[in-house]
Amino acid sequence: MAVLKGAEREGASMALGDHLRELRRRLLICVGTVAAMLIPAWFLYPWMIDVLNAPYCDALTNLDPDASCKFLETNLLDPFTLRLRIAGYGALFLAMPVILWQLWRFIAPGLYKKERRYALAFTVSAMVLFVAGAVTAYLTLTQAVNFLVSIGGPDVEIRSGIGNFVKLALFMMLAFGVGFQFPVVVVALQMIGVVTPERLSSWRRQAIVLITIIAAGITPSGDPISMFALAIPMYLFYEISIVIGRLWNRRKRKAASREAEAEKERRAARAARRAEAATAEPDAAETGPGPTEPDTTDGDGS
Repeated sequence: MAVLKGAEREGASMALGDHLRELRRRLLICVGTVAAMLIPAWFLYPWMIDVLNAPYCDALTNLDPDASCKFLETNLLDPFTLRLRIAGYGALFLAMPVILWQLWRFIAPGLYKKERRYALAFTVSAMVLFVAGAVTAYLTLTQAVNFLVSIGGPDVEIRSGIGNFVKLALFMMLAFGVGFQFPVVVVALQMIGVVTPERLSSWRRQAIVLITIIAAGITPSGDPISMFALAIPMYLFYEISIVIGRLWNRRKRKAASREAEAEKERRAARAARRAEAATAEPDAAETGPGPTEPDTTDGDGS
């Protein structure tokens, strides 16, 4: 018995070792991909700066057409550090398909076929919503900068450092991307039975207040335009999540009903077979073997 337990522990440790080696291999592939993507991201730096500079330039020229759109930097070492940082973000973005694929290849072998379908759907939905949130943040960045620049008054000249503005833009994209994950979380909670669509419907007023507080808290700029640009989609996602939860519960009830009908038919079929077997046994006992004819042969076979 002790030998068997020791063998089981050894097999488990070997399985754990295989998983750790597989995880290390996947991580090395991800890190190598990010490192390789640093080269094109380094040369894409001017284009990325132009993209990030566009909202800042639009906000300044809306107030003063003769305003300079160039960033102001007083530290000589900051541009090099900034280029490395932006190249790192760009490399991470370019390597994201490979990272997600490696994550999927690591998780998928331990899932059932139905679980793989749900996991893939949630992963793709989360990625699409994150990109949608980042794009929404970028589109509202001009209005946010316009508000922040104009609120100081006409006597205040705003010249932002490139590092501060890039940090603001990236944090806003990250905040919106995280905020747009809200429906994924709500749908997952409904699927595992933590909340119900009916309960979420009764929490609408509380949800509006909570969503507004969350949007105000995670928006880096703190301006009302960005806050409402995040809060309104989050509330729409809340309503969409309720609809998805109701459709999911309806489908689940139909599947349970079909399973109950199938189980009822299987029980009826088993009962019919038992009844046939029960009626066949007395019939066999009543008929029994036929009468045997007496043996008229002599002992010597003549």
